Amino acid sequence: MPRPHACVCAALALAVAGMAYGAAPAAPRAGRPPVRHVFVLLLENQSYESAFGGSSPAPYLARTLPARGALLTRFFAIAHSSLPNYIALVSGQAANEETQLDCPFFGEFVPEAAALDANGQLPGKGCVYPRLVPTLPDQLEAAGFTWKGYMEDMGKDPARESASCGHVPVGTTETTNGASPRDQYAAKHNPFIYFHSIIEDRVRCDAHVVNLVHLRDDLRSVATTPNYAFITPNLCNDGHDPRCVDGRPGGLTAIDAFLREWVPLIEAAPAFRADGLLVITFDESVGADSRACCGERALPGARFQPGFNGPGGGRIGAVVLSPFVRPGTVSAVPYNHYSLLRTVEASFGLPGLGYAAAPGLRAFGADVFTAAAAAGH
Repeated sequence: MPRPHACVCAALALAVAGMAYGAAPAAPRAGRPPVRHVFVLLLENQSYESAFGGSSPAPYLARTLPARGALLTRFFAIAHSSLPNYIALVSGQAANEETQLDCPFFGEFVPEAAALDANGQLPGKGCVYPRLVPTLPDQLEAAGFTWKGYMEDMGKDPARESASCGHVPVGTTETTNGASPRDQYAAKHNPFIYFHSIIEDRVRCDAHVVNLVHLRDDLRSVATTPNYAFITPNLCNDGHDPRCVDGRPGGLTAIDAFLREWVPLIEAAPAFRADGLLVITFDESVGADSRACCGERALPGARFQPGFNGPGGGRIGAVVLSPFVRPGTVSAVPYNHYSLLRTVEASFGLPGLGYAAAPGLRAFGADVFTAAAAAGH
């Protein structure tokens, strides 16, 4: 396995000192399936009812995929708007008033404390977190695991952003929040570029935060498939834009077409067939749905609730596909994005980051992994 970067080790040391990690890394809990390749595919702006209800215009998502895996009917986002949900999935950090606005100015996070608090949170506001805030990639690399973020369209217009680690300079106005005819990448849907520990090591960032086109080749063998893959479609294919900039239908129609292309490729990959887990969900619900679950807490000192008019980002649902999931499974256990981060960390024997370490928060359990014994592991 690759040797962790020096900056990763430093970030981990700071995190431990700040109590972000809690206990030392441990082996996966007894009874958990031996998942070693996790794929998270994040879509945009749909309620559970619109995406999975009987009148959903995405039959592949709403019916075909749940019939092949598990449907989580009580899965919740943690905030509005998009960005805090992405950040929570890779760091456990709660929404702040800048990330809630999707960071139209790509500015520094300004801390209001010198260290992480007892819950692994850094009070303050802003966009690009300092090195003392640890991330899932930091954890994975330090433990000898691999990761990549796959961003559709990143770099298609080199005048906007590069084809890897694509972001505007820190301290400038964001220019990628809307689609252009040549490029439908949005930095606000790429969580990795909001952490100094990643973007300051440009070689590291270029190697790990890449265009989606690389996923096709990476899936060809276990050796080239990262242990953790975060997949972000462009602003059309993730359903963000109701009508795409190129004139195609967006929303759930575009989502269904994207999933029909990419899910079979992931399922056919040797790494997925051996020990894979694919989670497909949304960043947030729509409208005024700011429901939450799982004892979700706001950032200490925050002026606004995570959902502005409520405690969370609404009910969104999720589909889970894996050799360790019996087809047709339905779970009504409440989960949220912090639960998903905790599930990923538990799969690799890692302790929880931030609010993913909250007492009582559940990782996916036997309600989801219904075919662990039958998988032959």
